[in-house]
Amino acid sequence: MIPGHNRQRLRWFWWAATSCWLICFSAAISSGQTDSLSAVKKLYVGSFGEGTAAAATRTDLIHRLEKHHRFQIVANRAEADATLEGNARIWTVGYVSLDPRSRQSVDPVVEGFLSVALTGKDHQVLWSYLVTPRKFAWGGISSDLAGQVAERLIAEVKRTGPAETSVPDAASALPTTLQGAGATFPAPLYEQWFQSFNEIHPSVQIHYDAIGSAEGIRELQQGQIDFGASDMPLSAETTSQGRPQITQLPMVLGAVVPIYNLNGLRGRLNFTPEILAAIYLGKLRRWNDPEMKRANPGLSLPDADISVVHRSEGSGTTFVFTDYLSKVSSQWKASVGSGVNVRWPLGIAAERNEGVASLVQATPNSIGYVEFIYAIQHELSFGAVRNAAGQFVRANISSVMAAARAAATPGSNFGVSITNSSAKSAYPITSYTWLLLSHHLDASKRAVMSELLHWMLTSGQKSCSSLGYAPLPQDVSERALQVVAKLPQQ
Repeated sequence: MIPGHNRQRLRWFWWAATSCWLICFSAAISSGQTDSLSAVKKLYVGSFGEGTAAAATRTDLIHRLEKHHRFQIVANRAEADATLEGNARIWTVGYVSLDPRSRQSVDPVVEGFLSVALTGKDHQVLWSYLVTPRKFAWGGISSDLAGQVAERLIAEVKRTGPAETSVPDAASALPTTLQGAGATFPAPLYEQWFQSFNEIHPSVQIHYDAIGSAEGIRELQQGQIDFGASDMPLSAETTSQGRPQITQLPMVLGAVVPIYNLNGLRGRLNFTPEILAAIYLGKLRRWNDPEMKRANPGLSLPDADISVVHRSEGSGTTFVFTDYLSKVSSQWKASVGSGVNVRWPLGIAAERNEGVASLVQATPNSIGYVEFIYAIQHELSFGAVRNAAGQFVRANISSVMAAARAAATPGSNFGVSITNSSAKSAYPITSYTWLLLSHHLDASKRAVMSELLHWMLTSGQKSCSSLGYAPLPQDVSERALQVVAKLPQQ
């Protein structure tokens, strides 16, 4: 299982994005038939959490769905074909005065998110999503979050076809224990997936240690674990010529965001690629630098030194961040480069997302980088980043998916970087996260892994968005499934 130092972190993710309704999958999958989103007619909208903001968001979403006339909203869960539940959280990050002559007239600056999942009568997840506020949230943040979810759900219903059929391998009925380790980036999602799979197949126990990409790769190569996980793609030479040989499969998409701690800031920060590289190179040292002012017109930036925070251990999150910096800054590429470990020109080192976030929160005028979902769940301030198309874009499910859609199709070993996408709406610090499978697995474990991977690439994709991850593009997941189909014979 996840080691003790990660358990508290995962409880936050589970509380914010899921409840028991998200993991109590029934044995219906074993019969091969799943519910279809297009077949849902009667919908029950359950709780979005405690507090007035959650209740207001739920009420607004019900009204919006009723206006679409696609669903009949029912008051009783037992009458419904499906249930929509989730968590809405809204918090204040500062205050802004709309009248500069009056110190009494101030309005709060708020952030938040709405995470939802739609489940059928058999508790199978049919669809999930996570939204954050748009730049201009007309009508208030609750209305904005509810409106985005309503739009996404209706669009998905129109797009979705008939129910899927899956044919699980009977080998999963055999008592099997699988041990995995690696990236912290997908750890909350993997924990949810593995528990969900265990609900379907109680004889299969899956343990995962979030020890970082570098350590996960090392343990897999030394035969200490059955599968690894990495946020850094392995080269074709490493996967095909190494000992053992490794199959590398993309699982989902995520993002890395720049977080900051600036007291009294009345707005969201924008970062250009040049600014991020210059800060971490030590060439841009003050928050009110002219470059920062140009990227953030109208914001009052402090006349203070920038305190830089980075990861201390071998980290896939570091690889994604430095891979991006290497693409946008020739000086960074030449002097620092990319990797799970790099020689930082300056800054304070901290271990894992928890350490970076805690140090940034405790250090005035600081900057760091963490995974998008970690920033959301822990109410951290994070900035928009100017992408290759010249647009300042904040990380969310939509902007992460845009980066993947614009990327070239991954090669035969799926090892491709998609940072710095050229798409207009893409968030630029976006990446796949990969699962790594050793070819030295015995036949029984390989059969179970094959079934698990098939489930992760199909049913599992539907629940990932509620945790802040974006599902794979369809062509990528289909190609990955073709590889999975051959695994038991390899």
